Amino acid sequence: MALSQLMRGMRERGELTVEAVPHGFRSTFRDWAAEQTAYPDEIRKAASSHKVGDAVKEAYQRTDLLEKRRHLMGEWSNFLDLPSFKGKATVRRLRVVA
Repeated sequence: MALSQLMRGMRERGELTVEAVPHGFRSTFRDWAAEQTAYPDEIRKAASSHKVGDAVKEAYQRTDLLEKRRHLMGEWSNFLDLPSFKGKATVRRLRVVA
């Protein structure tokens, strides 16, 4: 929800000119976590706010796995801080034409 609120505020301020939803960000995170980390699926799902398991499993899941999620999200943050291109590049703002 935090990302949804951030994007809504960006639209209202004119900083985001296209209609977008954060679901793609969640998908990107899940792909990265599955391919680049060894965290179990249960922790990856919990970190992306997906329900983990069925009603029986939920009844016995007495923890939110916070510390393990914290480590995973720290790795995600470090990954996002990496430069996406390791050479010389010119970055230009893209304009969307409707």
